[in-house]
Amino acid sequence: MAEPDVLAFEQAPLEQVSLSEAPLSETPLSETPLSETPLSDAPLSILPTPQPPISLVIQSEPGANGHPTLADLWDGQAEFILDVIDTGLPMGESDTLVMHNDDLWSYVHASARSAGAVDRCGNPVPFPGCTVIYRSVDGGRTFFSETPLVCQFECHTCPCVSAVDHTDQQQYPRVAYNGTMFFLVYEYLGRARLRRSTDGLTWSMPERVADTGVWKLWLRTCRSEERIHPHPFVPYEYECLSGGPPGIFVEGGRLYIFVGLGQNPGAMGCYTGSVTTTGERLTRCQHNPLFVGAADYGPLDEKGPQTNPHFDFRTISSAEVQRIGSHVYMLYEGVRGPGPGDAGDTQFGLGLARSLTTAIDGPWEKYPGNPILVDQPGNIGLGHADLVVIEGQTFLYTSLNGYTRSRLALTWK
Repeated sequence: MAEPDVLAFEQAPLEQVSLSEAPLSETPLSETPLSETPLSDAPLSILPTPQPPISLVIQSEPGANGHPTLADLWDGQAEFILDVIDTGLPMGESDTLVMHNDDLWSYVHASARSAGAVDRCGNPVPFPGCTVIYRSVDGGRTFFSETPLVCQFECHTCPCVSAVDHTDQQQYPRVAYNGTMFFLVYEYLGRARLRRSTDGLTWSMPERVADTGVWKLWLRTCRSEERIHPHPFVPYEYECLSGGPPGIFVEGGRLYIFVGLGQNPGAMGCYTGSVTTTGERLTRCQHNPLFVGAADYGPLDEKGPQTNPHFDFRTISSAEVQRIGSHVYMLYEGVRGPGPGDAGDTQFGLGLARSLTTAIDGPWEKYPGNPILVDQPGNIGLGHADLVVIEGQTFLYTSLNGYTRSRLALTWK
C-alpha cells in the first residue's frame, strides 16, 4: 500500500510537522488574503451552485435493529471486533458517509507521492496532499478510487496556489450533512478551514474557522487552555495552539467544529454558530476546554501499557462525534508524543469521551478505560477514527497495525 499521508502530521521530523510548518505567527489574521475566505467577505452568491439532488441516506440511529451503541461500550456491554482487515482505504484517516444503494463515500487526503493524486489543473499534488474521495459499492467492506485520483476542490486559478487553494495540505477532512448541505472541515498548516457543498462534490472556497492556528505570544496572547507547555522530548517552539486535525458535527441548525487546544497537556475545544454563520464568525464554545488530557508525560523511559493513563498528554484532536440518548459521545486521538531519541511522535491512542449533559457546549468526561482498542504505544492512524452507522450497526474505520486501514464492528459482548 502507498505510504500514508498521515505521516506529515504525526511522524515527520519535528521541524516538518504541520503544526510547526505554518505558523500563524507568519501570517497574522489581519493579513490573511481575502481570497482565502470569500464566504466571509463576499455575497452569498459565491456559494456552490446547487446541483441535482443526490440520494444520501441519513444514517439510521445507532442501536436500531437491536445493535449496541457507544453507550453500551461505555457501560461494558459491547466491544469492537475486527470485521475487515484491509478495506483499501489509505491507512491514515477517513471520514465516510452512507450514500444511495448502500454506496459509501470516504473523504481522505492524498498526494502524488502516496496515491498518484493530481490537482484540478492536472498537476501532481505535493505531499501531504489534498482531499479526495474513495468509494465503496459493497456496503463499506472495500473501497476503491478513480485513476487518476483528482482533488475535490477547484483551484482559484491555474496553476493552483497553496496559500489560496491549500492543495498541498488539506489534511484530516471531516464531513457532516444536515439533509441539505455538506460541511467539510480540514487542517491547513495547523489552522481549521471550512467548505460547503450542496452535492458533496462541488465545494465553496475555503473559510477561515475563527482564529484557529498555532502561534507565538509576540503575535497575540492566548487563553490558558491554548498554551503550549514544555514536553520532555519535543523542542519548545510555538506557544499557543487552537487547531490541528479537526472534527465537525451539525445538529438542530447549529454547526460545531472541534479543535485541539494547547499541548502538554492537550485539550479538546470547539467553535460554534448557526449553520449559516461564516467560518470566521464562529465563536468559541463557552465551556472550552470540553476536557483535558493527562497532566504529565509519565515515566520517561517507558512506552508500554503501563503508560496508558498518559496516552493523551501531548495532543488531543480528531473528534468523531455521535449523539446517543442523553449524551454526546466522542472518539478522539490522544498523542503522548515521542520518546527519547525519536524523530517525531511515536505513541498514539484512541480515546472515548462523553458529555455530562445533553449539551455539546458543556462539561465532558473521559472514559475510565482509555485508551480503547490498543494499549500504548499504539500506532499511526489509530486515533483518526471514522464511525459509520448502517441499518443501526456501528462500524469503525481505523488502523490497528499502522499499515492497513481496517473496519471494526461494534457487537454485544
